[in-house]
Amino acid sequence: MAFDQLPICLIIAPSVFLLDERVFMSLGILKVAAVLEARGIPIEMVDLSGVENYVEAITAHTRSSPANIFGITATTPQMPAATNIADAIRSVRGSARIILGGPHGTLVNAACKKERKRNIDGRAIKAMNALFTHFNAVIAGDGEEATFLALNEKSPPLIDADDPASTLFLDNAHLTAMPYPARHLVDVDSYRYFIDGERALSLIAQLGCPFSCGFCGGRASPFLRQIRTRSVESIINEMILLYKTYGTKGFMMYDDELNVNKEIVRLMQSICETQNDLGVQWRLRGFIKAELFTEEQAKAMYSAGFRWILVGFESGSPRILENINKKSTQDENTRCLEIARKHGLKVKALMSIGHPGESSQTVMDTYDWLLSVRPDDFDVTIITTYPGTPYYDEAVRDPFNRDIWIYTYQKTGDRLYSFDVDYTKVAEYYKGKPDGGYQSYVYSDYLDQQELVELRDFVERNVRRKLNIPFNPASAAIRFEHSMGQMGVLPDYILRKTNKS
Repeated sequence: MAFDQLPICLIIAPSVFLLDERVFMSLGILKVAAVLEARGIPIEMVDLSGVENYVEAITAHTRSSPANIFGITATTPQMPAATNIADAIRSVRGSARIILGGPHGTLVNAACKKERKRNIDGRAIKAMNALFTHFNAVIAGDGEEATFLALNEKSPPLIDADDPASTLFLDNAHLTAMPYPARHLVDVDSYRYFIDGERALSLIAQLGCPFSCGFCGGRASPFLRQIRTRSVESIINEMILLYKTYGTKGFMMYDDELNVNKEIVRLMQSICETQNDLGVQWRLRGFIKAELFTEEQAKAMYSAGFRWILVGFESGSPRILENINKKSTQDENTRCLEIARKHGLKVKALMSIGHPGESSQTVMDTYDWLLSVRPDDFDVTIITTYPGTPYYDEAVRDPFNRDIWIYTYQKTGDRLYSFDVDYTKVAEYYKGKPDGGYQSYVYSDYLDQQELVELRDFVERNVRRKLNIPFNPASAAIRFEHSMGQMGVLPDYILRKTNKS
């Protein structure tokens, strides 16, 4: 049967590790949905963000759905939920074709390529093979065109769209020409995010970050590393569409680093001009790279409506900044904050601990730096050695303890130790409750796992107290409810369909 005769069920896996899952909708799978719709393929979109009993919900839907092809998107922390969803679908419909897309498959594939170049059968290849026990196909890289191959049951189990030489890899022109994410397939009103009081939606103007931070995923993945930009006109038109469709005057630009784009000032000027034409004032938020930040950029961003920027400073320790290959110095990070403050931009400082060479002193360097520069908000996490990060890809197994992997930053000799994690089963490494609840799967020569957790909690608690920055509140999870005889009926905030009456 041709796959355009039955709907394809696309599923947004829950992010049970987040305090509030209904903040930003998953745009990648909504872009895939938009491309499928444009080709006339009917879609069922099951959005399980924030649904506490998500396995029960997807089981109920699978029993009643005519779909036999299911596509799931997942980041690495979402993988335990994604595998639970796949297994639940399979338990109801053994013949179902289940496809995994999203960052996790891309990262594992990039790590596999590095292992093959080194002629080793390592943990990344093992991790990829584990995915094939749950999924019929895994898409790495751009999913918009690759999905059409994955729909075919004769396709290879791995569809590699993470190769610039492939026709599946989107260049600037194709990225610009793609339809906008099919936001109509999710309950937009159930997502709660505000920028200075204005309700906001997220959008992605560009892809890729060219830097090589040791902790960051996708450093060997062109999909995540190569800068690809949409035209200014395409970005502006999407903002206008969101404003006219949903009344949205807030926009979170979820690009890796806005100012790696040399056209950032022109884009900001066009956003400013569009506001003037529409007679509205927008509020924007986005990520920037500290050492690339300039007075001209800050002035243009404020005029465009930016009031917040997020910056991955990561550490206040010069030693750690060197060990993570950050390419920015403590002075450059401080200067970034000064530029932002001068031009009326508030800064959320994104910090992390648990790097090679991390010690009580380097953590206290971060603590002291935060208190000295006084960001408007901040976040401190314990790093995780994701597949596709140098910390993972370049680590070697401890010959005395096969459960431990050792990464060494060659310039300084500082080391990071990490435990082997089955990412299809474990997600507790990712963040935690802001006032406690973290777990560490890494340690250094100077700090063990528990010491890292205790120091992280100390920094978070005391910097917030001294700078009077409150913790972000958690939101209650949604619970899918059903009654006898209504097992297959999901509420509108979970299930939406193409051309639904």
